[in-house]
Amino acid sequence: MKAIKARMTRALNVGTRLECADNSGAKVIEIISVMGYHGVKRRQPAAGVGYMIKATVKEGDVKVRKTLVNAVIIRQKAEYRRKDGMRVGFEDNAAVVTDDTGVPKGTEIKGPVAKEAVERYSMLGKISSMVV
Repeated sequence: MKAIKARMTRALNVGTRLECADNSGAKVIEIISVMGYHGVKRRQPAAGVGYMIKATVKEGDVKVRKTLVNAVIIRQKAEYRRKDGMRVGFEDNAAVVTDDTGVPKGTEIKGPVAKEAVERYSMLGKISSMVV
């Protein structure tokens, strides 16, 4: 897993519900934990664009509801700053359901995908229609 080339604002706490932007069958997922997070006592784990999370499916196809899945965050509403000084923010929070290594379960992604997520997980760029 590569480092992110941006000053990432970790805006999505544990318990946040995200839109699932792929065609894996899930519609809404809720963050349970952030993979690789080593925090301070009593601090709630948070994630940003490009982070892998463990989530549960809240709405979607009957086969995938109430299951634990891994996902990668591809969009967040809160602005974050890139190295060139540009600030990027999207209109919603969204994630893509993946396996343990970051390979997406779906075959297409709806909407834009942040460049930072594609840098870290290159398979996302292959199935996305737009990289911003």
